[in-house]
Amino acid sequence: MNVTLLAHTPDPLRVIYTAAKACYSGGKPETIFKTAATRQTMEHVIRKVVERGHHSVLEHVNFTFAISGISRACSHQLVRHRVASYSQQSQRYVEPSAEFVVPRTIREHHKANDMFYKTIEHCMRVYKEMLTLGIPKEDARFVLPNATPTNIVVTMNLRELIHVAGLRLCARAQWEIKFVLALIKKEVKKVDKFLGELLVPRCVSLGYCPEEVSCGLRPKKG
Repeated sequence: MNVTLLAHTPDPLRVIYTAAKACYSGGKPETIFKTAATRQTMEHVIRKVVERGHHSVLEHVNFTFAISGISRACSHQLVRHRVASYSQQSQRYVEPSAEFVVPRTIREHHKANDMFYKTIEHCMRVYKEMLTLGIPKEDARFVLPNATPTNIVVTMNLRELIHVAGLRLCARAQWEIKFVLALIKKEVKKVDKFLGELLVPRCVSLGYCPEEVSCGLRPKKG
């Protein structure tokens, strides 16, 4: 699995700061943007508006990521977050990879690992046989497993990234999507550490666990 940041809104901290100040200032946004403000001031303003629930200012900053080598099971979880743009590798036009994503619990269990690979080999054999029978790729692909790797380009604004991270960085989130978000957070922190640190499990920002079943990191809301 690999996550690479392809592009992002230039000077993201100043863009968010400008949007936030524009809501409560008589000054023109372009003037606010050009006016010198210390990093400490910008972080303080952004932190305050976020704490007050004024999250729309975060939507002005976008990040585009290239994500490769994740399973179809993982990509299906990712694309459920609809406030984003996705461009995914097609199984209709691209031959499936000979490599597959194997969960650690299966990989470390000798019998389960053997069963897994035998099933994968069978699925691939049936897929190829269907193609020789003249079955279109778009139909033959129905036998391909969730373990089939895929590549996808994802663009999200910062508000949505924070929302997704809040759910997918949870200790109880599925391991693969959790790892994807950990890598995304790492990429965002390269651009701006302060903004990257906003990507945390919901319990961290809320101060309590909102889930029905808690991992114990934060207390349940009383």
